[in-house]
This record gives sequence, C-alpha cells and structure tokens, in this order.
Amino acid sequence: MFSFDKLLRATALAVTAMACITPPVTAQTAQDRILTDIRYLADDARQGRGTGTAGLDSAAAYIADQFRQAGLQPAGSDGFFQPFTIDPTAPAVAHSGLGGSAVKNVIGLIPGNGSLAGQVVVLGAHYDHLGMGGANSLDPDSAGVVHNGADDNASGTVALMEAARILSQRSAPEMRTMILVAFTAEEIGLIGSDHYVKNPTRANDSTYAMLNFDMVGRLREDKLITGGTGSAPELPQLLDSVNTGYGLALSPMEDPWGSSDHASFYAAGIPVIHFMTDTHEDYHRTTDDWDKINVEGVERIAMYAADLAWSFATRTSPLTYVDVPQPVRATTGGSGAWLGTIPDMSSSPGGVRLTGVREGGPASEAGIQGGDIIVQIGEYEVKDLYAMTDALRNYKPGDVVTVAVMRNDERVEVSVTLGKRGG
Repeated sequence: MFSFDKLLRATALAVTAMACITPPVTAQTAQDRILTDIRYLADDARQGRGTGTAGLDSAAAYIADQFRQAGLQPAGSDGFFQPFTIDPTAPAVAHSGLGGSAVKNVIGLIPGNGSLAGQVVVLGAHYDHLGMGGANSLDPDSAGVVHNGADDNASGTVALMEAARILSQRSAPEMRTMILVAFTAEEIGLIGSDHYVKNPTRANDSTYAMLNFDMVGRLREDKLITGGTGSAPELPQLLDSVNTGYGLALSPMEDPWGSSDHASFYAAGIPVIHFMTDTHEDYHRTTDDWDKINVEGVERIAMYAADLAWSFATRTSPLTYVDVPQPVRATTGGSGAWLGTIPDMSSSPGGVRLTGVREGGPASEAGIQGGDIIVQIGEYEVKDLYAMTDALRNYKPGDVVTVAVMRNDERVEVSVTLGKRGG
C-alpha cells in the first residue's frame, strides 16, 4: 500500500541532496494551501466561472496573484494576462450568446538556463466551468443553478499552481524555460488554448512538450490516467521512471487528442500528456463541490507532474513527435459522407479554417492541408461549419466532389472522393 509519509521522507532526502533544489514545504502546509485554493475557485461567489462572468475574472486575478507569489515572471501580453475577445463567428460559440465576450488566459514563466533556455515546456489547465448550467450541464432542470466545477477544473488549476510553486524553487545550469498557462473558455470549445497556440509566448516549434491537468481531484485507488502517451515513443518510459516512489497506478492512454486543451498543442505538432483521475457521478452537475476533492491526491499529482516537467526541462535528448490520426468521433444523422478534416473552432473567416486533416482521409489524399479555409463543397457554398455539415449531408460516401479552399489568399480547387464516416 502506498505510504505518503514514506514518500515525503524519501523525497526530502533526495531533494536535499540536490543543490539545485530548495527544501520543500511540509505536506500539511501544501495541503492547506491546496484546500484554500480549491475553496476559493469553487465558491458560489465565482458564479461557476462561466465565460463572460465577473466570477471568471476574479478567478483569473487569483491565479495571477498565486503565480506572482510563487515567483513566476509575467508572460502574457498584459502582465500575467493574455486578454482577447471571442470571435462572434466561432463555431464553438454559435447560438450561445458568448461571441464577443472579453476573456483572458493567465500566463507565468520560469526562465531557463544555458543552451536549453530557448526551448519550452508548457504546463496548463483550464480554469473556466459551466457557470449557471446550460446546454452542457448533465443535471436536469439545473438552469440558473451555480455549477462550481470543483473537480472540473478547479482541481487542475490548483494542481497547476502547486506545480508552479514547486518548480519555481528549482534551477539547473542547463534547463528549458517553463511556461504555465491557465486557459479560459475550454468548456465551450478549447477557445483559450487555441488562442494561446496561435499567439504563443514562445514559438510552438521551440516547445518541447505540453502537460495538461483536467479533472485531477478525485484520485481513487491511486489511479491516474495519463493520456497522450502515443504522441512520443519516449513518454511511457519517462512516466514510469518518474513514478518510482510515488506509487501511482498509472493508466496510460495513447490517444493524444482527447477533449481538453492538450489537443490544441498536439494539433500544432507538440508531444502532450494529459493528467486525469477519471469522470464520476458529479461530472458537469451542480454537485461537483470542493468538499468532494481528494486534497492529498491533488498534491501527489502536482508533485508527480512537477517532477515529470522537471525531467522534460532538463533532459538533453529530444522527444520524437508521432503523428497520430484523430479518431473519428461517433455522430448521428446525415448520410455518413466524410471529408476527414479537423476544423478550427475559434473562428469562421468566410469559410471553415482547418487546423489539420486526418492522415489517409479523403481531404489528405486530395491534398487539402491544415490552414486551408474550405469555402465550397460541390455546388454548395461553405460560410461556416454548419454550412459545411449541411453540404456533406447532400452527398454520400464514394461521391466525387470539387472542394474549393483558400490557401495563402488564393483559391485552390481539388477533386475529393468522399469517404464513409468510421471506415
């Protein structure tokens, strides 16, 4: 059975022996701090941290203050903040009334040293939730009732802040820069992480890896899901080696896409790891409250993730990015005609911009690329994702259609043989 006291003693001895790391705070102090953070973020006063609410803004201010107290450098476009306005044309916010909302990511930085300083390790977590319910709530008749989202994702945000405190006390002559980002507007379509990837603090091609915390507050039987292990072949061994002494029952999942902010980074060619303690009966319900959080579990995960991030920051060998095709998600309706594209959910620039195409899919085989903007499918004009969906419903698998895209301000037309969804 895992002994937390033994782990702390072993960690303290190991860390004291390393001149580059200062002695850690006691477990009780860390757990008190984590509980204080959880209770603040998941308090009714935060209004469920809904997009566009004052509660979400106060949560952002709290996170920025914790980054500042931990000694991180501000790395946003406005101090610790990266403010932006949600594009009203974004497919992710269609019919939600949230288009045009002013939101912000919160970004802190730990500078690197030596020849590795120009490379970056990103740690992230989304801090928004469902607000007062709505379409994404799984509670019937819950509209107008606060959804505090203690696990989803106050827990991940708190783990991110605790990792920041741990990592800010470490230094090495050769280490990568570490950037910690609390993302906004994840619940409505990965809006915050998409904005960061398009406007990164450091260039995406210098980003070594991204670690994401989303729902890490319900550790049970020591099980920690580690998604994204298929994004680089070195990851499984690194995860296992860092776990020595922690006693976590790692449950690796190769899929690097998932439905959280790490997917935005993976689509940009960056290896990823997604930490999660699994869903539960309170997921997206009004009952996801702070008193159900496993505080000791959040601390263990934060410590483990910080050590993994430290190994990424200091190892000299590269990670080998693996291009894993995006799984075909189950859908209903329509004829099943399939193009094999990955739409950009953050804007509709006169068509459907693509973040990528599925390898081996119809679009890829026809030469359509990430960054292209689909403006026409066959005889149907495509102004947004809904128009694109309607266009595909008018065709069947095996039909050959002309697809027009805008590429570098030029219209390009290609012939595409539509495939069958799921096969």
